[in-house]
Amino acid sequence: MRITRLKLLILVVMSLFGLGAALEVFFTYYLLGQSLPGCQPGGFLDCARVLGSTYSQIFGIPLELFAAAYFIINLGLVYLIAFGSDGVFRRAINAIFIWRFLGLMIVPYLVFVELFIIHALCIYCTMMHIAIVADFIIISYLLFYKGGIGAQVGLESIPEEEVGAPPSISRASVSSRAGPISGRSAGWLGTELHAKAADLNRGLQASLPLER
Repeated sequence: MRITRLKLLILVVMSLFGLGAALEVFFTYYLLGQSLPGCQPGGFLDCARVLGSTYSQIFGIPLELFAAAYFIINLGLVYLIAFGSDGVFRRAINAIFIWRFLGLMIVPYLVFVELFIIHALCIYCTMMHIAIVADFIIISYLLFYKGGIGAQVGLESIPEEEVGAPPSISRASVSSRAGPISGRSAGWLGTELHAKAADLNRGLQASLPLER
């Protein structure tokens, strides 16, 4: 597994939370035709007013089904991040960020419709909105904080003990690599020093009679 169990749990928990809310609305309200627990008919938390409005469906399909599909795709991408190959892992990281960002873009519109057009709030819709926003915050944090899963994209794993360790160079390896060169250099240097010393000696001897 590419990520720790804690990070895997963090990545899936809000998606499961949102998926549960979406399925509860679909089965209880749409399939069974029953009132949702916790809602207040005629009050501000009137789920039936929100779900019964024209804004709750697209082409006759309840938005809760789209929300359920959104969270299921989220979970599928998390699975690819945790267990996919290198190439799949990189593509899944990019895809889940874009996917969750798209979900985030829809939330303000839906909240605006509930508050300013329908004048009622569905607590299950709000739960899904919270899950979408939290999902985006979580994936952004795990991608961009130092040492997060985003740091693995395009990078090979390096053992911790090797990070910052200077390469070890033995004396034998240096001498074996530099042996022929250092021998010639030493001979040339010795010749030059001998010539300089001879010139200095001749100069000193030539100056002695002048001092006398």
